[in-house]
Amino acid sequence: MLALLHRQRAAFTAELPVAAHVRLDRLKRAADVVIAGKDRFAAALSDDFGHRSTAMTMVTDIMASVGPLRHAAKHLGAWMKAEKRGVQFPLGLLGARARVEYQPKGVIGIISPWNFPVNLTFAPLAGVLAAGNRAMIKPSEHTPATSALLKELLSAAFDEAEVAVVTGGPELGKAFSELPFDHLVFTGGTAIGRHVMAAAAKNLVPLTLELGGKSPVIVSRSADVVRTSERIALGKMMNAGQICLAPDYLLVPREDEDRIVDGLQKAVAAMYPTLLANDDYTSVLGARHRERLEAHVADAAAKGAKVTVVNPGHEDFAKQNTNKMPLHILQNVTDEMTVMQEEIFGPLLPVMPYDRPDDAVAYVNAHDRPLGLYWFGDDKAEERRVLDRTISGGVTVNDVVFHVSMEDLPFGG
Repeated sequence: MLALLHRQRAAFTAELPVAAHVRLDRLKRAADVVIAGKDRFAAALSDDFGHRSTAMTMVTDIMASVGPLRHAAKHLGAWMKAEKRGVQFPLGLLGARARVEYQPKGVIGIISPWNFPVNLTFAPLAGVLAAGNRAMIKPSEHTPATSALLKELLSAAFDEAEVAVVTGGPELGKAFSELPFDHLVFTGGTAIGRHVMAAAAKNLVPLTLELGGKSPVIVSRSADVVRTSERIALGKMMNAGQICLAPDYLLVPREDEDRIVDGLQKAVAAMYPTLLANDDYTSVLGARHRERLEAHVADAAAKGAKVTVVNPGHEDFAKQNTNKMPLHILQNVTDEMTVMQEEIFGPLLPVMPYDRPDDAVAYVNAHDRPLGLYWFGDDKAEERRVLDRTISGGVTVNDVVFHVSMEDLPFGG
């Protein structure tokens, strides 16, 4: 891998400056890979997951990859322009001029995760190529069919001195993180992110981390309970909750708790009358992740939580050859339960009551800052107070997750 990095860096240096038409060509080739390979990507993802909704793949992995690539191509000319800056007295009188010119960095490493392996490869690649860089990509070993397809299709579209994919397990991932990149982009869990950061630090590699976390939903007394329940259920059931921005837990007015739990059950039943044979509902990725989620449920139940399994079709989930899980709503939860101590990343949804809006804000602020925060309601003063009194990577009001789809908004946390 080090030899490949050196080859990419030599090619990058020889090419400087990287012209706009070269960058546009690379962005187009990347978009063409996604579009031409969409059906094969959908099949590979379903193979990796045990079952994955094709319709969801087309939205969250295919369209969500083409969007950033085309957005970058559309705005490339403006992004490449130098910016004039002010010159302080008296240098301006002497003819001095100041400007900022944006240069590419060189070779960028991209480590992409398993939950949206196509989108979370091509979305960062869009910025990498638009900026005139080369890319080395390490996709997740947990989605081997998709990773192999990424390697096949990108190798056919790009010389490996432009874009290269390397595949392998944890040891290769560790070695990849230790390479002397000009920048490294990692998307994944916080625990692995710590290791990646430590590895990159050995070479003082600048690093972008897009990590997960427990993204809370605060439901105001002013919220429409039916619509709120529908939007939360949609966001939680998408990809079976395996989204870094999925609603992780709810903070609801104490007197509305039962209505919201009932609303969630009705919303899920309307979307997914059955689950096991439903092509639109995705499996949990593998037995290991399913067992982790089941352990959270068992721990919560043993410590006093009320568990409601949302199984509209009354199906027997013990008789399946996939790892599908129904939504489990957990009430009476406490911070002593493991489900409240780490990102859930699956179809479990704790519901916690509050008495005053400030109590909900205080609970959020007493824990790690989340990647996303969601507020539902019509009280503009309360909305403003929640936004002003909390810190998160991003916020969606009266919906969940979808701020990530805004191309012109920064994303991270």
